[in-house]
Amino acid sequence: MPRNAAELAHRLAREAEAVCRHYLSNGRRVGNYWQVGDVRNTTGRSMFVRLKSGATGGRPAGKWTDAATGEHGDLLDVIRESCGLVDFHDVADEARRFLSLPRSEPESDYRPRWSAAPTGSPESARRLFAKSKPMVGTVVETYLRRRGITNLHGIGSLRFHPRCYYRPEADALTEIWPAMIAAVTDLQGHITGAHRTWLDPSGRDKAPVDTPRRAMGHLLGHAVRFGPAGDVMAAGEGIETMLSLRCVMPTMAMVAALSAAHLGAILFPATLRRLYIVRDDDRAGDGAMNGLIGRTRVARIEAIVLSPQCGDFNEDLRNFDINALRAALRIQLAPEDAVRFLSTRV
Repeated sequence: MPRNAAELAHRLAREAEAVCRHYLSNGRRVGNYWQVGDVRNTTGRSMFVRLKSGATGGRPAGKWTDAATGEHGDLLDVIRESCGLVDFHDVADEARRFLSLPRSEPESDYRPRWSAAPTGSPESARRLFAKSKPMVGTVVETYLRRRGITNLHGIGSLRFHPRCYYRPEADALTEIWPAMIAAVTDLQGHITGAHRTWLDPSGRDKAPVDTPRRAMGHLLGHAVRFGPAGDVMAAGEGIETMLSLRCVMPTMAMVAALSAAHLGAILFPATLRRLYIVRDDDRAGDGAMNGLIGRTRVARIEAIVLSPQCGDFNEDLRNFDINALRAALRIQLAPEDAVRFLSTRV
């Protein structure tokens, strides 16, 4: 951190209650502590911010601990998380702006310049992805491996968020679950949206909620991408479907459009000459396939359909094995692509 981080944290600690009232407005004072749900200003009682330093040592003012998660930090962390900031430069600017105001009253009309991004917006998606972590060694890796997906190298478009908000309905209480976060990008690699798959903390399955998968941001034409664009690409609906194919074709560019409707509308890279349409075995999948075939004809791109034996290729991978999946794909690929892309490694 920059050298002035400690000084900013110290100055914020002198105004700990004022900081909490503005940035953790869903909480309340309880004795010498501000009590709230978490550092992101969720309603609750598991996080405690010390408001004044103890006379005989102990934790200084401004330090906080979340008893539910073990997270801890200082008031700079409170500003960062409650405002949804990513860069320390922005956090420091917001802290300085806050400290420049008078503190004659316990509360003021001050509101932070850095408001939360609009729910579901591309900016909100970018912030969510930025605050997520690499998935290696997390429940995301456990979840994917339990679904037979073993080739997890070089998948920068997927990350792990340990405490991702989930709200069943607009007026329902917010729940928190670990989640797999996927970046939805345009052809230039800019994040336009994000996809969340909420998971059971054990990684054995998806979280036991009504809609464990949700997307946000601008999705039409865009996709979750695996590998750089080239002259050959495979496109399908689901992330796990495409990751299953990637287990046996790791060097082929692949995209997951997240739904049948969005699959039919994906944008084609300028370099694309052959598109493999990864079909799900249902009516919506057939509709997306037919729409894409029509668009590839207009664009003079060769289209080849890849069909699973079960409902999708992840079901094939789990119900049979990777060798059976490889054999089923070999007879559907163009001969030159079978030689070029089909891995012989298990």
